Amino acid sequence: MAESDDHDELHGVHSTLDLALRVGELLLSNGAGAADVTATMDAIVRHLGLRGVLVDVTFTNLTLTFQRRHDEPAYARTRHVNYRVTDLEDLTLVDQLVSALLRDEITRDEARSWLAQIASTGHRTPRWAISLSWGAITAGVAAVIGGDWVVCAIAFVAAVLLELLKRAFERRRLPVFYQQVAGGLLATLLAVSLAATDLDVNPSLVVTASIIMLLAGLGFIGAIQDALTGFYITAVARLLEVMIATAGIIVGVSGGLTVAGMLGVDVALDPGAAGFSRLPTLVVGAAVSAAGFAFSAYAPYRSLVPIAVIGSLAAAVSYVVMLQDVGRAWSAAIAAIGIGVVSYTVATWVKVPPLVVIVPAIVPMLPGLSIYRGLSLMADGDINGILAMVTAAGIAISLASGVILGEYVAQPLQREARRLERRLSGPRLVGPLRMPRRPRRRRPSRE
Repeated sequence: MAESDDHDELHGVHSTLDLALRVGELLLSNGAGAADVTATMDAIVRHLGLRGVLVDVTFTNLTLTFQRRHDEPAYARTRHVNYRVTDLEDLTLVDQLVSALLRDEITRDEARSWLAQIASTGHRTPRWAISLSWGAITAGVAAVIGGDWVVCAIAFVAAVLLELLKRAFERRRLPVFYQQVAGGLLATLLAVSLAATDLDVNPSLVVTASIIMLLAGLGFIGAIQDALTGFYITAVARLLEVMIATAGIIVGVSGGLTVAGMLGVDVALDPGAAGFSRLPTLVVGAAVSAAGFAFSAYAPYRSLVPIAVIGSLAAAVSYVVMLQDVGRAWSAAIAAIGIGVVSYTVATWVKVPPLVVIVPAIVPMLPGLSIYRGLSLMADGDINGILAMVTAAGIAISLASGVILGEYVAQPLQREARRLERRLSGPRLVGPLRMPRRPRRRRPSRE
């Protein structure tokens, strides 16, 4: 009888560890920060009765170690994370699953079944709609950076072609670097073709909008969050992944600019006119691009309108501040802080994790313009191109660190969030805001 009870207990331990690992894998692969993944896995195992579990999260591995008694060997379970996606619907469903489990609305076995369904079920949105949404993202960005309706239309077509190309590369399992190279090259060659015609268009804006499309979804936020919360190994790995993907864009665009120089075609950067008259078009374009990215990443439909509003207001704030001769990085940071503050409350209203709101909302402000300016200048032998590339890096860091600072400001307004931040060194972008309470230990009787 005792042997049967011990077997059942051991089975429960392994089931609990496996559930926590699978939840952590889905969160980490969808861009959640290491601190959020650690907090969520720790909450699950503690709520299901395991105390003293060691949670170890790196960029590619999740490990849980548990020792039942001091005279027994420890049990260790590891799960390898070998894919990266941006699936905001799965992120939301996993967050809801964890919340339901911690509220005792579902059992461990029900949670395992629900999680398996999330991981194996596809999406109701057809693939052609996703391709069109990428066109909407790029067309919206073209409007943000000063393009007219012709440029927006061409950017739409270019983005759909880029999405189809990337999908073909994914089917052949080519690394992201080569996908980015091909995307940057295709966008630039398309702009070169346009510049060689008699059409009255600004081809540089098409390339810039395409660069922002290729930047969208990269793990800037997760990388900065990991660095700020002490997960330095994971932060370096994420930053390296982002740098390689961005380098692919730079290589592709540089190749296209070389071809333009050989053909004698001028595709130098020619941004639209600056001024408050651009503000209405900028607001509409930012709303379209933010909502378009959320749609392409399968965000719940109920979150699309709030994301569009937040993205458009943030882009407007950034633009207005920049017109006051404030640096691009600082204007982006101010707008990003606003996104972080507002997204926490909005995410609670629409019942999604804050990360689902934050990632699409910063898309209209990604530094595609600075990257293309830097590449154009360097192609002409101008050393100022290096400064433009540094500005692009500064804008990216400002956006990521700004939204996290906004979450630091917003979440401590709730008592539970404040207590959790003190313990885990950072705000939650995904995962529980309430940790399960430990049962009080009874003091031994003196009798």
